[in-house]
Amino acid sequence: MEALNAELVALAFCWRLDRRDGVSLGLTSHDRDLVVGGFAYRAAPGMLPSAVSVGAGLDVDSMDVKGALTADAICEADLAAGRWDGAALRLYLTDWSAPGEMWLELARGELGAVERSGDSFAAELRGPVALLDGPVAPETSPDCRAALGDRDCRIDLSKRRVRARVASVDGESVLVEGGGLAAGAYGFGGLRWLDGANAGVSQMVAGSDATHITLTDAPPFAVAAGALVELTQGCDKRLDTCSARFGNAVNFRGEPHLPGNDLLTRYPGG
Repeated sequence: MEALNAELVALAFCWRLDRRDGVSLGLTSHDRDLVVGGFAYRAAPGMLPSAVSVGAGLDVDSMDVKGALTADAICEADLAAGRWDGAALRLYLTDWSAPGEMWLELARGELGAVERSGDSFAAELRGPVALLDGPVAPETSPDCRAALGDRDCRIDLSKRRVRARVASVDGESVLVEGGGLAAGAYGFGGLRWLDGANAGVSQMVAGSDATHITLTDAPPFAVAAGALVELTQGCDKRLDTCSARFGNAVNFRGEPHLPGNDLLTRYPGG
């Protein structure tokens, strides 16, 4: 590429981040905003990538992204709330004097662990090779290995989601306006905030009754009365629950009757 062979180069890094809640953000290491393909990359001179390690298959093995926390880009509150967890990230190299004419993709993946230190942050980029770190074959377990509603479970979650208004929040306890929830149905499920300061944040549900939802953690931001949430039912992954509550024992992905290692230490009964 001519831009890389020139005696004097005008190169800039461009990052595109796509959060799981649909928010997209463009950043560039240049000192002025760049627009490529109608998408704006905002000036963030403090953003710097570490050395990019690429294997023979051209998949990124590892990379860290470091930058300054800015209120209008990636703020500390959003990082703490988990809004950037698992965000898709692509890193490009371009010539800032002619943005987009040279558009070299250096890396792609998703954000992993994020560390904060004072007014800066460092985020790990997990490339496609990270998928190889997973198990080759599933391990046997008495509990179901599927997630409720996934392609192995096959339960239709569209019939097991409801929207509700929040009356009040006390720590991890959320009081739902009007109650009427199916008692115990939302334990191990999820709550997603649809408006207010927590909009887009998803949280795990530890338990529920007809009027209250108990979260595993308190909401990251203050909650105003009347905030809209979406509740998704959960499953404790036991065969009895799968059969009695969901009528889905045929798709149970576990081995509840398989003897465990303790079989070798058992003694005959009297």
